[in-house]
Amino acid sequence: MFGEGRGESEVMFIGEQPGDAEDLAGKPFVGPAGNVFDRALEAVGIARDRVYVTNVVKHFKWEPRGKRRIHAKPRISEIRACRPWLDTELALVKPRAVVCLGATAAQALLGSTFKVSTQRGQFVDSPLAPIVMATVHPSSVLRAQTEDDRRRAMEEFVADLRVLVKKLSI
Repeated sequence: MFGEGRGESEVMFIGEQPGDAEDLAGKPFVGPAGNVFDRALEAVGIARDRVYVTNVVKHFKWEPRGKRRIHAKPRISEIRACRPWLDTELALVKPRAVVCLGATAAQALLGSTFKVSTQRGQFVDSPLAPIVMATVHPSSVLRAQTEDDRRRAMEEFVADLRVLVKKLSI
């Protein structure tokens, strides 16, 4: 599954891989994590139709669990195999800013030593775009244990995006 958005998008958000809902819909970030992503964008004043969204891995890797298809972490070989498509998306869109969503995307694009837990919301030098940062994947908000934890996780995710908005001056 390729990304979605305008070819002249100023910001490209890059996640790990499509989830079950995305695989079934054929579009990125439309499932539960996509809903969190949309709410966060809205909270910082970024219209979803102004950004480009994609993933480092272009297929949904999953394991059966009863009748459900459960996300399985992609192997490095799968990330490498999909990299030419991501590089093409980057070359065509030419975003001013790239935001890696989650550790898998950040480590695939910024290096295996990148730690989202300590480097989230910080700008890094990268040939990907003039402005590059990483934050958590929206699905991490959903995985928080309690309602208070989910609220806090969402606030922190939105705070990271506010840093981006300030840098972009939008």
